Amino acid sequence: MPSRSWRHWHTVRARELDEVEAAHTAIGGSGPGRRTATQQINRAYAVLLASQFQGFCRDLHTECVARLITLIPVATFQVSVRDQFLWNRGLDHGNANQGTIAGDFRRMGLRDFWSRVDADRPGNDRRRQVLDQLNEWRNAIAHQSLDPARLGGTTMLRLAVVRRWRRVCRVLAKSMDNVTRAYIQGVTGMPPW
Repeated sequence: MPSRSWRHWHTVRARELDEVEAAHTAIGGSGPGRRTATQQINRAYAVLLASQFQGFCRDLHTECVARLITLIPVATFQVSVRDQFLWNRGLDHGNANQGTIAGDFRRMGLRDFWSRVDADRPGNDRRRQVLDQLNEWRNAIAHQSLDPARLGGTTMLRLAVVRRWRRVCRVLAKSMDNVTRAYIQGVTGMPPW
């Protein structure tokens, strides 16, 4: 069974992203061709996708922490340990990039996070590189620093690219869910969700 974080990603977060897809179609139609208005929708879609993926990662981390601290018999000590796991969490203030994600999960003892994610599904090592591209675009859009040299030679963002990023995030999210479930079960001896 998947985590609550995955189920939320797969339902509520997916519906919110679908709304942007629908807006894109409503503004630009469904056929090919260059439409200026849709460029802004594509950029908004990329920023929303990056934020939704960051929200998933943060939710999954919080859910894992909640399961791990159940091993501690003293409630007040549970609170202290939880606070340490969450203190200055990168996902609370930084992009959901490879370093931030691995750093936050490392604090729970999951030291080889990305190698486990890569082992969960072939191609995840390449998907992580695509996640870096999404975050590069997200930062360029959010900070209005659209430099073609940093964005693959263009400042035009196509819907097909954002859709690809979304598929990549979905696959990585599922692998992250699988890896954390196995890790928590290995530590606690019980399925976490």
